[in-house]
Amino acid sequence: MEMAERLISMISAFSFLSLILLFGFPENVSANTEGDALNALRTNLVDPNNVLQSWDPTLVNPCTWFHVSCNSENSVTRVDLGNANLTGTLVPQLGQLPNLQYLELYSNNISGRIPEELGNLTNLVSLDLYLNNLTGPIPNTLSKLGKLRFLRLNNNSLSGTIPVSLTNVSSLQVLDLSNNNLTGDIPVNGSFTLFTPISFQNNKFNPVPPSPPPPLSPSSPASSDILYPMSSLVS
Repeated sequence: MEMAERLISMISAFSFLSLILLFGFPENVSANTEGDALNALRTNLVDPNNVLQSWDPTLVNPCTWFHVSCNSENSVTRVDLGNANLTGTLVPQLGQLPNLQYLELYSNNISGRIPEELGNLTNLVSLDLYLNNLTGPIPNTLSKLGKLRFLRLNNNSLSGTIPVSLTNVSSLQVLDLSNNNLTGDIPVNGSFTLFTPISFQNNKFNPVPPSPPPPLSPSSPASSDILYPMSSLVS
């Protein structure tokens, strides 16, 4: 009898431990996934100044890494690697940071394409990739970033046309696509009505058609009266 009770007790303890292992650490699992994503970026970059030296993939989560910020649930919200003298390419794993709000990789020597997977970052507020050597098109998937306010891709070598779907990002407040090799027409509807030509300068866009003249008001004199006043027509 005593043996049976001890066996039941051991089974109960084992079951309890199994439940803890299965359900008790969801934040760590999430954080490890995000750490793996950032480590994939690290391994794809050349870092001569060792700014990524603290990015240790063996740690429980990346929240203690320099240049990474997290929320109270140990989920990454910021990556600040501007002006860090980094070379290399971006990685699709960056799209696995669901709570990322700021991706700051400006003023480096990063080349290659902008990953389409960045369109998965639906909490992103700021995407700053300016002053790099990025090539290829602007991904259509960026139009899924419904909270995006700052999109600065200027001073790269991006090509192709501006995705018209970007005009549907109503939250967009700051846009800079200048100094690239973009072609086609500049969208003029939706959120793009806010932006001046300086946001698009030094590209290869089609000329913007001139605006039509304003309609004449009903009180305006007829064109014949302007050219030939009625008094001059009276003999």
